[in-house]
Amino acid sequence: MDEVQSGNGRTGKLYGYMNYDVQPDIVSTAKGIGGGLPLGATFFNEKTENVYTPGSHGSTFGGNPIACAGAISIYQRLDDKLMAEVAEKGYFIKKSFEGAKGVKSVAGMGLMLGIEPEKPVGTIIPKLLEKGIVALTAKEKIRLLPALNIPMEDLEKAVGIIKSVLAED
Repeated sequence: MDEVQSGNGRTGKLYGYMNYDVQPDIVSTAKGIGGGLPLGATFFNEKTENVYTPGSHGSTFGGNPIACAGAISIYQRLDDKLMAEVAEKGYFIKKSFEGAKGVKSVAGMGLMLGIEPEKPVGTIIPKLLEKGIVALTAKEKIRLLPALNIPMEDLEKAVGIIKSVLAED
C-alpha cells in the first residue's frame, strides 16, 4: 500500500488501508510521518520481511535523529481521539459541499478531500488565495488537505469562504 499521502491520520485512520478490509504485505509512507521533516518508511509483514537485505537499499528520506524524533512526536499525537476528530471534520466538509451551489461532486475521506466545481478549477484557486484559503488542484477538483488539528471554527470559516467563491456567478 502506498500511504505517502493517505497515511499518518489523513483519512481518519492511522493508515488509509485501515478503512477497508485489507492487510497489506508492504506499506510505504512519508510526508506526514515526519511532520514536515524529510522522512519516509516502509513496513514489511512476515511474508515480505526479507525482501531487502542489509545494504541492498539506500534512501534519500531515510532516518536521521532529528527526523526520527519528529516522527516519534507525531505518532504520539495520532491517537484515537484525533482520528475521530479527523473523521468528524471530514464528514462536516463533505456534508457542507454536497448539493451546494457551484459544486458538482465531493470525494475523499477524512481530511483528504476533493471538490469538483461547476466552473473551471483554475479560475477558482486564485480567488480562494485572495481570500486567504490555500488550496491545491487535482485535475478538475479543488484539493483540500487541512492540518489534522485544524480548529473547528477555522474549518467552518474556510468552508464558508470556499462555498461563497463557488456560488459566485
